[in-house]
Amino acid sequence: MRNLIPTILFFALSLASVTGFSQEKKRVEIIQAESLEQSDNISNAQRLINNVIIRHEGVMMYCDSAYTYQGTNRVDAFGNVHINEGDTLHLYARKVYYDGDRSFAQAIDNVKLVNTEMTLYTDTLDYDMNLNVGYYDCFGKIVDSTNTLTSKEGKYFLDDNEAHFTDSVVGYSDKYTIDSEDLRYNTQTEVIYFKGPTTIRDSVNTLYAEDGWYNTQTGEADLNLHPMVYNDTQSIQARQISYNQENGDGYAEGNVTIEDFENQSIIKGNKVTYNEEKETAIATDSAVFISYNETDSLFLHADTLKSIPDTIDGENLVMAYYGVRFFRNDVQGICDSLMYFTKDSLVQLHRNPVIWSEQHQLSADYIEMIQHTNAPNEMHLTKNSFIISKQDTGRYDQIKGKDMLGYIINGKLNNIDVDGNGQTLYYARDKEAVIGLNRAESSNISIRFKDGKIHAIAFQKQPEGQLKPILNLEESEKTLPGFEWKIKLRPLSKDDIFWRPEKKEVVEEEELTGQ
Repeated sequence: MRNLIPTILFFALSLASVTGFSQEKKRVEIIQAESLEQSDNISNAQRLINNVIIRHEGVMMYCDSAYTYQGTNRVDAFGNVHINEGDTLHLYARKVYYDGDRSFAQAIDNVKLVNTEMTLYTDTLDYDMNLNVGYYDCFGKIVDSTNTLTSKEGKYFLDDNEAHFTDSVVGYSDKYTIDSEDLRYNTQTEVIYFKGPTTIRDSVNTLYAEDGWYNTQTGEADLNLHPMVYNDTQSIQARQISYNQENGDGYAEGNVTIEDFENQSIIKGNKVTYNEEKETAIATDSAVFISYNETDSLFLHADTLKSIPDTIDGENLVMAYYGVRFFRNDVQGICDSLMYFTKDSLVQLHRNPVIWSEQHQLSADYIEMIQHTNAPNEMHLTKNSFIISKQDTGRYDQIKGKDMLGYIINGKLNNIDVDGNGQTLYYARDKEAVIGLNRAESSNISIRFKDGKIHAIAFQKQPEGQLKPILNLEESEKTLPGFEWKIKLRPLSKDDIFWRPEKKEVVEEEELTGQ
């Protein structure tokens, strides 16, 4: 008996504890219903009919009819169901299964979830009231003051003001449209974060990337993983692109390629800043400019490349600074700085320019090249003009003067007009045999080439000169003053434009010594 009393006492205390706990737990309260009846089909269930109002732990529920279940906090609500939690959340549906024990509700048919930031529409919504998370898997739509986003599957995190959309995601406003497979949207900042293939179209451009974010209000974007920005006239590709629609500013980094379809040109570099509205671009770090057409392409490298529109003529102007080197199949060159007018195909070379075409080397203080479509290309050499044409080992035809105008036909130097202080030094031939070195001077000279050699010379004034036999030549007589054969600096391919002269000399020296 003594052993039984403590056992009974312990059982009674335990029962009292359980009873006390069950009394503290809030139950579903029926606030209002026009009629109440016991269900014949469902045990422990009662049916509430017309103007039903139910309350449970801060949750108010309104509906046309409902079932409540004795011993549980479950409610099945039907017809114009409205659940209100606090002052900010409203859930509407034709049918809601509410489980107060789990703080969970499933809304079915014409579902609408409303808070202060946005409205969610779907056909079926599961809502976890503990976590304040609603999710659907049968297509849904979220709408706020400016944006609409739809997807097959989605979750809305009310505490974080963030929605996560997956599978067939489409978004739009009066400023943009977006297609994606996985994106998150913050309803306060109105910024979209996305992963996977995503396409955004605004009023000007189409943006593509597989990772990044987009501000739906400002049009600002940060694009990563195969990003691209393009429209009808140009495209930009890089490893990473930053973009702002409002002011047109952009920054691209890593293997950047900007292509201008109208002007058939490409700018490349590892770092590029650009402005879309002003149509400007500045490329640095392995910067390359490419001008292409059906027959040939020009490849140009410099420390800095800048592209700006020429508003007067409606063309693009490309400026290259420091260490300019360019290659085209028919012409190559170097200079310190360069300007290229895309519409006129005019190239201006400044500071120590040198151009090579076939066996010819052309240099001056300033050089212009003009490429014509249906006429010979022109080459203007200004001040200290010098043309050297290599004939064979140790033999060079030379033309020197103040200014020169040359014409190129079918990629070959055809003729040169020298204006002022003209001097020539060329090897005279009897058929193919060299008979001597001809030196002549005249203020103005016209020279015609054939097969890369001086073929005919016309002097406007009586020239001063002489023909000296080869065997009687001194070494100093074989060159004009200022002669400098700069063949080591010549770009030999489109890849050679990146070689610095000092680097190239080292490479060539190693090749000659076999090291």
